[in-house]
Amino acid sequence: MADPLAEVIALLRPRAVYSKVIAGAGAWAVRYTAFGQPSFCTMLEGECVLAVDGQPPLALAAGDFLLMPATPGFTLSGLTPAPPVFLDSHEQAAREDAHNEVRHGDRNGPPEVRMLGGYFAFDSPDAALMVSLLPSVLHMRGVARLSLLVQLVREESMAQRPGRDLVLGRLVEMLLIEALRSAPGEGAPPGLLRALADSRLAVAVRHMHADPARSWTVEELAGKAALSRSAFFERFSRAVGLPPMEYLLAWRMAIAKDLLRRGGCAPAEVAARVGYSSASTFSTAFSRHVGQAPGRYARQL
Repeated sequence: MADPLAEVIALLRPRAVYSKVIAGAGAWAVRYTAFGQPSFCTMLEGECVLAVDGQPPLALAAGDFLLMPATPGFTLSGLTPAPPVFLDSHEQAAREDAHNEVRHGDRNGPPEVRMLGGYFAFDSPDAALMVSLLPSVLHMRGVARLSLLVQLVREESMAQRPGRDLVLGRLVEMLLIEALRSAPGEGAPPGLLRALADSRLAVAVRHMHADPARSWTVEELAGKAALSRSAFFERFSRAVGLPPMEYLLAWRMAIAKDLLRRGGCAPAEVAARVGYSSASTFSTAFSRHVGQAPGRYARQL
């Protein structure tokens, strides 16, 4: 059976960009503008407070791991209140040296808090859709494997060894999968994790991913989930944030975009692999969903 979580990560095509050590001491606070790219950090020592826009403040302590798939604006501060220093996330990303520790607050003496963090990018043209299926903030405590993966990302990004970009890409894929499967699905916001945490919905989602070319109906998917049509439709829509057929269409189009991006597939083959009986029917659906014909979309990549 298909693994929807792994398939979503694979289609996102993450690639590592940057990692750094951030430290603070005394009374300090920094306010970062929205970044839009995925970011992560693992706490090495000490404690601090993270206030993400639209989310309640989080107390971070040594051993904690944090992932934000689209990094909105946020404030990071020490335990002593202080007026925040405003920073532009994009300017900071372009300016900072990965080899130097970023220090906030009192610059004299040892730091009271240290964290190892970084950001990366998604190469997928469908990243916005995929990210919308993930929680905006994942905070986990005591998952040693995540801290180890962050450290490996750090070490690899600092070195200039052969195969660096390939290794970093694989490490970030592992980091994402480990973070998402370690996060609690129950009580998560609408999205893929919440659906996969529901044992009945998970069966239907896996069937959709295993055979996207099949002409699924809501009735058939409800049967896989051992639910009535109405109960399945309502439960799926509430858990995922999309009705079943809209999710299936979005997944088919994400696959189609990936195939077109890779090249080597004729339109008729792409159409067949995502459940359309002819290239013309697929072209009409693709154009309606994406805003341009498949051929034009492929030529622009």
